[in-house]
Amino acid sequence: MAQASLPIPATAASFPVFTAFLADIGDAQSIEADLSTFSAHITNLDRLSRLAGPSSLVLLDELGSSTDPEEGSALAVAIASHFLVAGAWSFISTHHTSLKVYAANTPGVLNAAAGVDEITLAPNYQLRLGVPGASAGIQTAERLGLNAGIVAAARRRLGSQQVDLARFLDRLHNELTQLEEDRKAARAEQHALNQERARLAREGDVELRKRTRDLETKLASLLKDFEFQMRETVRAIEDRAAQQKLSKEAERRILRLRREFQESFNQTVVAHRTGADQGDLNAQPHVVKHVAAGDQVRLKSINKVAVVQREVEKDLFEVALGPIKMRVKRDDIAEVVRAAELQTTERADPLAAARQQKNVHVTVTSASTDDMRMEINLIGRTVDEATGELEKYLDRAFLAGLPRVRVIHGHGAGILRRGVREFLKGHPHVATITEAPQNEGGQGATLVELRQ
Repeated sequence: MAQASLPIPATAASFPVFTAFLADIGDAQSIEADLSTFSAHITNLDRLSRLAGPSSLVLLDELGSSTDPEEGSALAVAIASHFLVAGAWSFISTHHTSLKVYAANTPGVLNAAAGVDEITLAPNYQLRLGVPGASAGIQTAERLGLNAGIVAAARRRLGSQQVDLARFLDRLHNELTQLEEDRKAARAEQHALNQERARLAREGDVELRKRTRDLETKLASLLKDFEFQMRETVRAIEDRAAQQKLSKEAERRILRLRREFQESFNQTVVAHRTGADQGDLNAQPHVVKHVAAGDQVRLKSINKVAVVQREVEKDLFEVALGPIKMRVKRDDIAEVVRAAELQTTERADPLAAARQQKNVHVTVTSASTDDMRMEINLIGRTVDEATGELEKYLDRAFLAGLPRVRVIHGHGAGILRRGVREFLKGHPHVATITEAPQNEGGQGATLVELRQ
């Protein structure tokens, strides 16, 4: 068909170019030439065997038929072997079991089976490569209406070995059919799974970008608020020299905090994307389970205390921050703040409380000792060095009556962070530890509540 420029029924095909088409098909018996069916086949095969070469296509139908089955099988195998040695492309149809066995055991020869319907025995036009087909002569005779007694007698005379072989081939074809169906189903399932995985990845990326933008906006707002409060505090100091000194210190601290916040934020996003924060319980987001109307809650995003007005829907609350009302999700609530904790928070900022009093002037002296520091920086230390330094610092902070301190350990590979947190969990001065919010260092710092 290809060499005759006829359309080939295939999506893609590659063919050799043949110089000879050699065929032995049909019945060429001749009474005039004194040729029986078998003699005619042999005469034609002898001619083909002399012409066949590497660029020949040989088509042989029912090779070795019209004679004694055993002799016909032997001749069929020998003829097939001759054409194989000659290098010819050969297509041979047969019912001889020995030729099927020859094909299975000989390199360069391949069995193939033309598929048929198991019930009607009608061809289904499917070609299975690699397995021989089962002959169905008795079944075909029965389907065509041959006397039932004759069919039954034929089955009785059929050797048990041949019956077993036929059953085996039938079972093999059934298993191949089922295997092909399973393979198609598996491919379809894998394709659907890949599409679903790609969809989830796209949605996850979109959600992460949205949350990143929200966090960046809230972080910028928080830094502006912090700068405003810092400058207002400096203005409240009447000592001009102390004011100038504190102003410069405040500006340096603002720049340092802005840089630390941005680095912490970026590293937190990277750790979440790469999975580096997996396995650290303190690094996992904390979700407050019990929130009710009237509760005072601290919001992670702005580090402010708001009052819960109502639950709008599941995990979405309306809160009031002074005159401002907003809606927040449950995962934005850091904790439910009790009245005693609010008082402790207010007492922790005596400068802000003093500024609210009339006729009270605040002055700042230059005296500041390490004992009164609210944080300790352990970045660059080994775990042993960090824990030794941290133990001394906690003792001083506890004696000074500090309610809370911040331990800065950075991100890095997470080794120092885990070592510090393990040390804090067993320290007698430590009441609780929590991961710092984004505005206080995120994963790069740990907040420590000291026992009072």
